[in-house]
Amino acid sequence: MIGSALKKALTQKSYDIIILSRKSQSSREKNISYSVWDVNNQTIDEQVVKKADYIVHVAGANVGEKRWTKKRKKEIIDSRVKSAELIAKALWQIPNNVKAVISSSAIGYYGPDPQIPNPKPFVETDQPFNDFLATTVVAWESAMRPIEELGKRLVFFRTGIVLSNEGGAYIEFKKPLKFGLASILGNGRQIISWIHIDDLVRLYIEAIENENWTGIYNAVAPNPISNQQLVKEIAKQAKGFYITAKVPSTILKVALGEMSIEVLKSTTVSAEKIKKAGFKFLFPTVQEAVDSLSR
Repeated sequence: MIGSALKKALTQKSYDIIILSRKSQSSREKNISYSVWDVNNQTIDEQVVKKADYIVHVAGANVGEKRWTKKRKKEIIDSRVKSAELIAKALWQIPNNVKAVISSSAIGYYGPDPQIPNPKPFVETDQPFNDFLATTVVAWESAMRPIEELGKRLVFFRTGIVLSNEGGAYIEFKKPLKFGLASILGNGRQIISWIHIDDLVRLYIEAIENENWTGIYNAVAPNPISNQQLVKEIAKQAKGFYITAKVPSTILKVALGEMSIEVLKSTTVSAEKIKKAGFKFLFPTVQEAVDSLSR
């Protein structure tokens, strides 16, 4: 989802893009080509690395797509960590002129809010939590760290819930509205730290083009909102008849298993660092974000 949106934005700015894929394929789009990498076997096209000015890493199995079985957890970790390791290894072993690497990360790094509302939102220097997603993010970011030793600029975006019509959580929130239901998860008080897809793409481009951007940034909008407020706003702008219905946490735990912890978790994350870096949001409030996605 993020990669597709970023590809579109970069082509509009006349960048030449090489997309690394598991299978060889041709492209009919101007300025876009494909090349092959094999994460499991740790191989990558050397010519791509030699040509690249920037590398953007947004690979990773969808966290919310399937129940978290032992096998699925391994897929989630390996898809992120092994791909990061391959990029770092390639930059060490292959002569290149890569100026910067921009990598996706996640606010799953942080734990639950100690209270709601949380008077002290999580910041980039906070310590990681100790659950599955947090340990995944730590391993993911750690796998990229050797790139810094090469003197290259490395940027991580710990990304919140991305609001997009092309996939992700936003689509799931909208689905029940087809049946006239605005489904609130649990008690609905849990805080969601979110970002509009267009602002996220702009962040990636800013990190590519602005040499002052380095290190870890929370990729979230400045106004987190509760699950209940978000669902009601989506329903309101859908402009149809709906009934608010709460899905009890016990049902979510049965249906989703361990993944229900993330669905019900409240995480209030600060956007102050990217604001101080000069980034201006197109969609700072969820009302503006949902309005743009409802048109």
